[in-house]
Amino acid sequence: MPQLYLDQADKYGPLLNLKVASKRTAAGPVPMAGFPFFQLDRFLKILVQDLNEYVAISEEFPNTKGGDLKSDRRVTRTISPGTLIDEKFMDPYENNFLLAIYPTGADRPPQHVEREALPAELAHGSLPAWQISLPVGLAWLDLSTGDFVTQASTLGTLASAAARIGPREIVMSNGYDDGLKQNILNVLEQQRHILTYHAPQSIEPSLSSWTPMLESEVPHDMHDSFAHVEVAAGSLLLEYVQDRLQNSGIKLQPPVRRQDKETMSIDKNSMRALEVLGTSKEGLGGGKGSLLHTVRRTVTKSGARLLRDWISSPSMSLQVINARLDLVSQLLHSRAFREEITNLLRRSYDSQRLVQKFSLGRGDADDLVSLLRTIEATNGIAAALEKHASRWTGCPADEVDSEALGPSLQSLRGRLSLDRPNVLAKLIASSIDEDNLVESHRIQETETTDIVTIAQEVLHSEGSADDQAAMPRVTRAKPKPKDHVEQEVEAEDTWILRRDASPILEKLHDAIDGLRQDKCILASRLRKVLGVQSLTLRWTPGLGFICHVKGTKDVSASLKISSGARDVKTTKSTRSFHHAEWSSLGSKTDQAKLRIRAEEQRVFQELREQVVVNLVRLRRNAAVLDELDIGCSFATLAEEQGLVRPTLNLSLDHKIIGGRHPTVKLGLEEQGRSFVSNDCLIGEKERIWLVTGPNMAGKSTFLRQNALISILAQVGSFVPAEKAEIGLVDQIFTRVGSADNLFRDQSTFMVEMMETAMILNQATPQSFVIMDEIGRGTTPEDGTAVGFACLHHLYHKNRCRTLFATHFHTLADMTKGFEHLACYCTDVAEGPGGSFSFIHRLRKGVNRSSHALKVARLAGIPEVAIETARSVLESFAVQNASPVEPSERQAAAA
Repeated sequence: MPQLYLDQADKYGPLLNLKVASKRTAAGPVPMAGFPFFQLDRFLKILVQDLNEYVAISEEFPNTKGGDLKSDRRVTRTISPGTLIDEKFMDPYENNFLLAIYPTGADRPPQHVEREALPAELAHGSLPAWQISLPVGLAWLDLSTGDFVTQASTLGTLASAAARIGPREIVMSNGYDDGLKQNILNVLEQQRHILTYHAPQSIEPSLSSWTPMLESEVPHDMHDSFAHVEVAAGSLLLEYVQDRLQNSGIKLQPPVRRQDKETMSIDKNSMRALEVLGTSKEGLGGGKGSLLHTVRRTVTKSGARLLRDWISSPSMSLQVINARLDLVSQLLHSRAFREEITNLLRRSYDSQRLVQKFSLGRGDADDLVSLLRTIEATNGIAAALEKHASRWTGCPADEVDSEALGPSLQSLRGRLSLDRPNVLAKLIASSIDEDNLVESHRIQETETTDIVTIAQEVLHSEGSADDQAAMPRVTRAKPKPKDHVEQEVEAEDTWILRRDASPILEKLHDAIDGLRQDKCILASRLRKVLGVQSLTLRWTPGLGFICHVKGTKDVSASLKISSGARDVKTTKSTRSFHHAEWSSLGSKTDQAKLRIRAEEQRVFQELREQVVVNLVRLRRNAAVLDELDIGCSFATLAEEQGLVRPTLNLSLDHKIIGGRHPTVKLGLEEQGRSFVSNDCLIGEKERIWLVTGPNMAGKSTFLRQNALISILAQVGSFVPAEKAEIGLVDQIFTRVGSADNLFRDQSTFMVEMMETAMILNQATPQSFVIMDEIGRGTTPEDGTAVGFACLHHLYHKNRCRTLFATHFHTLADMTKGFEHLACYCTDVAEGPGGSFSFIHRLRKGVNRSSHALKVARLAGIPEVAIETARSVLESFAVQNASPVEPSERQAAAA
């Protein structure tokens, strides 16, 4: 039974709803609290996942040091949020990443630093200028899958990298300069990451020190490609894991080196504003309403995890993107084939996590069966791929459908390794008795139910209402009535392995069969000798091997005649006695059972070792299944939503015909409304679109949908449009919405300016920028000036594709000399009696009225306030010697 003592019992007992008792000891009373072992996962979830605590697991071992104690206790593992392995409460659809960060100069801080180089207002809420480009090594892993990744980054992009990776825990060395440490904390604080400090043991980190924890060594010719900060971060990470797992022998996949230029960069502000991975608006949980939730049609857990990684890090490789698009095209072309693959994928299990459990020596019989089913599904998928390709074998060239046959499916089939895994599958199938495995689960559930039922009875009589509510509810199945014959048969042991799983095991089972037969013969002989047909041969915890007789017949005289018989217990209706022959036979049977269990453990260990031997092949096969799952998911999505294949190239164009917002469209359809599509043609000719128009007319949606279309295209998905031609985007930046950070002493306008500064400082000609209502957090004059300055910088310095929405209509006049800037707008259609409707389709031109009073009336602003606003608006118009917009006058008078 897991237990808590002393201060921990007082602190965590109430949080876990456990009763804190007091144990008398020589040192005085000791507070303690505990719970049944079968509830360990439940309380670990509360402590580790909900309370973000670290839990040390201490186990008992035989005491080999001498002394009075029979056993010794030592910590076998420390569980933290980032070091979960196979706990049942882990989210199967997300990776459980542990991230280590190592900034260069952590052990050699700068000697001369101008810390006041920036204004106090800016320096208080951001990094000093000298630290923005400070190299930082990143290394992250998922112990449940064995994924291991490294990357060289900078301190200025650390927050965005952390948002993309989504770690459950971050590890840092405790030897950093205090100023640097505080700035790192400031960067990570907004995302509420769990931070752990660890003292590195290695003086000079090296890749060779990683080898014991990897399934294969990093090739020597790749050593020079790793930056020093990456190696330092990776060494810190692996040392921390070894410390937490107490050298458990974990095997990770070889490190994957991720480089900035390999993937599109989506900074943390854009990730949040575009709702790429999740949203919490209107209380929507589970990511509903996010891009990930909208496009996900995966049927496997590992496929869902890979999809999240793809969406947070879209590719910058035309070869990779087109290969993914080819796969989607091929799967979209043949619906029957796609459904066959999807059904086979549903039969597979999460082999990435299954294999990792075996690498830690934690896999059980259920995991072996799951692995068997996955290998069978993989064989089915390989056969389906070959069958699909053979349809076109021998056909005339002009009849071959290149879309259905393409290289992507052939490439995936070529990556599958089946020979050795099939040998493993046969070994598992011939060793595991699945019927007995199911029966053993039933027995365990019955035993657990019995324990919980007893606990509930105790709580019902002695506990409070809160104590009773904390216990899990169980439903006991009504036992089936057993006839007299069944009651006489003693329950046999349930063996998980087949009797022919090994020659030794078969001989042991034959031996125990002989002992059972001897038992039947002995029981029959004793019944005849004693003249009692109710006699049974049993074993009880208190009396051992006994002969049990029911009924009132006196067998004392017969027992005196029988040699080796000794009476041990007598009641009014039963009698129990020892018999030397049965005691000897029972002991032999017990010894045989122990030998069977030992041999089962040996065979089972061999099966585990065979899984580890096939570690690389099984992981590679799993990767193929994950990619197929995403391909089927994208093809299904394209069929459902009428998506089209985008054309990607190295130009700086962004040509979208009939583009739609992937998530807003679905939300409107759920309400019975339709979505208005829009074109977006920006590039060399029109590099910046200045978008004006009324509130609620879709400007922000238009901006966001084009950014999301770029993300989907570079992920390898079809996109919501009639036609799409997109030049690769290296970075996506957004400045939309409003928020403050009062804890960091940052006003709404300050946050807006900091995000704008990031864009103007980092955007390249290959970037895609969307900016919405820049300058609205200050006076109209200042806002107009800031807005123009941003447009001027984006046009002349950054020279990137930009969608810029604003209510400062004078910006259109101020930028007339910008040859590659075009003005577009949305509008309002007036109706009789003051009615109106929004026109969401963009047209070329400038809309100089924001129709704010119409939106105010829709929101329920009192008519008195509407009339006051109209009067003020008219007075402004008189002062500026220009008439009030007719639309606003109608809105106020309606």
